[in-house]
Amino acid sequence: MWELLLTRYNYIVVALLLPIGAYMMIENRNLVKKVIGMNIFQTGIFLFFITSAYREGGSPPIVGSGGEAATYVSPLPHVLILTAIVVGVSLTAVALALIVRIYTEYGTLDEVNLREVRADE
Repeated sequence: MWELLLTRYNYIVVALLLPIGAYMMIENRNLVKKVIGMNIFQTGIFLFFITSAYREGGSPPIVGSGGEAATYVSPLPHVLILTAIVVGVSLTAVALALIVRIYTEYGTLDEVNLREVRADE
């Protein structure tokens, strides 16, 4: 059992990152901490995709690079993750810009206080 855990440590890290990120998004009242939780959750998803795409002894899918009986690795998950990283960085930038705007307008980043201020308007 310990050998299995030591060889599959990436999945253990994924199993830790996903609930930590989800917990931060759900339970924190601070908007910046929610964005940080979203980034932690995204990192867990990225790690899961890259880990699941790994093949032992795999070679790049280039003609003549691995021989006749070579195990090729699909480049699609890696390309999808690169695209997801770009989208995640853009989403984080927009979220933080909105948070700055919310703070300048209402003077708080606390979700509950923000709802109270909005209800009073």
